[in-house]
Amino acid sequence: MEIEVSSGRYKEAAVEALAVLVFKDERVEEGFLRELNDAAGGILAEVVGTDEFKGKEGETLYLHLAPGSQLTARRLLLVGVGEKQDYRPSTLSQWAGTAVRALRSRGAKSVGLVPRAAEIGPEQAAASAIEGAIIGLFETDKYRTVDKDERRIERLLVIEDGDEAALRRGAERGRIIGEAVNLARDLANEPSVFMTPTILAERAKQVAEERGLEFDALDPARMEREGMGALLAVARGSEEPARLIVLRYTPKGGKKGDGLLALVGKGVTFDTGGISIKPSEGMDQMKYDMSGGAAVIAAMRAIAQLDISIPVLGLVPAVENMPSGRAYKPGDVLRSMSGKTIEVLNTDAEGRLILADAIAYAKKLGATRVVDAATLTGAVSIALGDVNAAVLGTDQQLIDEIIEAGREVGEKFWQLPLDKEYSKQIKSDIADIKNIGGRKAGTITAAAFIKEFTEGLQWAHLDIAGTAWADEAKPYRAKGPTGLPVRTFIRLVEKEAAKQ
Repeated sequence: MEIEVSSGRYKEAAVEALAVLVFKDERVEEGFLRELNDAAGGILAEVVGTDEFKGKEGETLYLHLAPGSQLTARRLLLVGVGEKQDYRPSTLSQWAGTAVRALRSRGAKSVGLVPRAAEIGPEQAAASAIEGAIIGLFETDKYRTVDKDERRIERLLVIEDGDEAALRRGAERGRIIGEAVNLARDLANEPSVFMTPTILAERAKQVAEERGLEFDALDPARMEREGMGALLAVARGSEEPARLIVLRYTPKGGKKGDGLLALVGKGVTFDTGGISIKPSEGMDQMKYDMSGGAAVIAAMRAIAQLDISIPVLGLVPAVENMPSGRAYKPGDVLRSMSGKTIEVLNTDAEGRLILADAIAYAKKLGATRVVDAATLTGAVSIALGDVNAAVLGTDQQLIDEIIEAGREVGEKFWQLPLDKEYSKQIKSDIADIKNIGGRKAGTITAAAFIKEFTEGLQWAHLDIAGTAWADEAKPYRAKGPTGLPVRTFIRLVEKEAAKQ
């Protein structure tokens, strides 16, 4: 798709359709809408403010313009964003996604986006609009061969008052971030037959080669030498060998700043539950149990493209969790890389086991701050639904920065407590800890387990099990993998760099 920018010249834009942002209860008689109404031959005055269109969030109105219109575009789409005081970059991103999905469905091949974003500036406006448009155009029908909608937007033009150089910078940033989110979604959407631990490592290697990242992937023999008994135990039931993917970003000009931030993502490419096997209903979705790992790979690509000024590590422990004669079993005791022993009570609580060894390895590689992301517990969906991801950890400043970074990019996180009393639920009678803590506070006790392996680190944990996959489409996004928390990871690293 061709991406262009233009400074304020929406009337002459040589596109098939224009998409214009409209606030709730905005009046046609005033300001920009008055100008647009005059240029469009007065058609807005007939519909805006009526029951047909009031500018509510997500509301759309599609108009064909009469020959007398002063607009070069012959079609106009009005997209509501709600109250003006609530307008922020994430609002603009969703607006753009809604606009391009609606216009693509009507066959438009060239689209002009008019974000009207004076309050946030032209560069941010272009970035948010392009980011949202790219995310909005992603579909999950990769393997469909019949009745596939082949309509495509071939050219996208952002039209906003301001310096065109700033608009171009913003558009390029939006493209990088939007494509990173879609990379994570594509990886998570792949059927497990096409996304084994080996294939995931190959995709990560491809990203590294394209973007100048250092790449490594530990095989089972190397993991054995490192003492990664927890990670290897989970992988033992599968014919597919495990991989521990390591990506390292070093900024141009050498390292900068104090400490080393590591992003760690759970990479279970398919999760049957192992011997503690899951019900068959819904098991097909367990291909997305590597969404945290996909987010790490995608974020690392964008971090390199954006030339952020601090070094970053990305680690993805990648396994299949399968039942077989070699699979690990309830009642087993595992020895982790850290030396701590783990009593296994449920083989479907595997994500925390592979994260334990990955975090220990991140620490060996020099990490001082660790943020992990995992589709870890069903309990988080009961607690927070599909609106907020859970965040827990040992460093309040890091947690606060994650929440703020998510707020800035439109990804929501809610902090859950991690009092020491919860750790009592995972104490084992025969080992140091056990891998489940019972029915109560399942999301918290899972985090308490991971906490046991973070000594000496500033650490935060993101449980994205309720937010990594959308069961229903939104006006601005297809159903399926969401790509969360790619944008939060990127923004967090930028904020860390800004402090140095």
